[in-house]
Amino acid sequence: MPKTIYDVARQAGVGIATVSRALNNQPNINKSTKEKILRIAGELNYTPHGLARGLARKHTHQIAAVVPFFFNYFFLGLLKNLQYQLTDHNYDLFLYSVDRIDNKETIFDRVLFERKCDGALILSLGIDDLYAKKFLRAKMPVILVDNYHPLLDSISIANIRGAKVAVEHLISQGYKKIALINGSLSSYPARSRLEGYKETLQSHNLVCRPEYVVNATGDMAQDGFNESAGYDAMQNLIALNDERPDAVFVASDVQALGALRAAKEYNIRIPEDIAVIGFDDIDFVKYVGLTTMRQPVQSMAELAVNRLLQRIDKKTSDKFQVELNAELVIRETCGCNKEGFHANQI
Repeated sequence: MPKTIYDVARQAGVGIATVSRALNNQPNINKSTKEKILRIAGELNYTPHGLARGLARKHTHQIAAVVPFFFNYFFLGLLKNLQYQLTDHNYDLFLYSVDRIDNKETIFDRVLFERKCDGALILSLGIDDLYAKKFLRAKMPVILVDNYHPLLDSISIANIRGAKVAVEHLISQGYKKIALINGSLSSYPARSRLEGYKETLQSHNLVCRPEYVVNATGDMAQDGFNESAGYDAMQNLIALNDERPDAVFVASDVQALGALRAAKEYNIRIPEDIAVIGFDDIDFVKYVGLTTMRQPVQSMAELAVNRLLQRIDKKTSDKFQVELNAELVIRETCGCNKEGFHANQI
């Protein structure tokens, strides 16, 4: 028998009016109480019937975007392109920010039970089997962007391959002692880029030294993909003195900027003392001459929006899981002798 609002209220130890306020995102309710109600409603697979009937009658013409944080440059670029695509289809973007990784299930529950949107784009956030099945049961179209789950549509970057191209490029320039400045291993891109880094060193019979691999453990709100994490990691590598690396692959451009700042403060010349290559190609890194792996943000946005709208309009039921290739952009920080800008498609 389907669960009712009374079942949710009974298990949460509150009245049905409180449950109603939580599910309708009304302001006059304690935050922890609301989170508890949403969690219990999710566990019971409860769906407000009146809201479901209303959604069956018409579209909201809003798309939810669930993002780990708003101030990362990669996400700003991706959100900008998503908004451009949605505007062309007369849809608005409704943003949900996950301020802590351990809080993402609460946000998923809000998206499911508030039902303000016709579909959801989940950016760079892992989703487990329980919540993948919840979205499927709720019949809410959802696309994972920059992540993957076997049950859901996804558009991701070939992170392992991208890392391999970055490290291969450094090896081709004669570097042997190559380090990795990475994000937190709770992040799918960070795990994938670490795998690509290790596999490339192994294929060239180069030792993967533990002290050369710096995985972020600090600011978990950003999975370690921030300037201060890159700064701290580069300090650790510089402190190795005579054993320090001669090149560093950095898992994001923002971290790379922090690494470059640390190098400057310690009078480490880039690329003469340590070569650096990043990942993303955010807008302004060309001004510091950063060699990097360019993510195809525009293509990701186009594919994500087109596929989601097809799901919303019930024009497709096939599974859709795509990996896009990054592109090597050669500038000054890798020590390459080529002048100016050069791009080589993987």
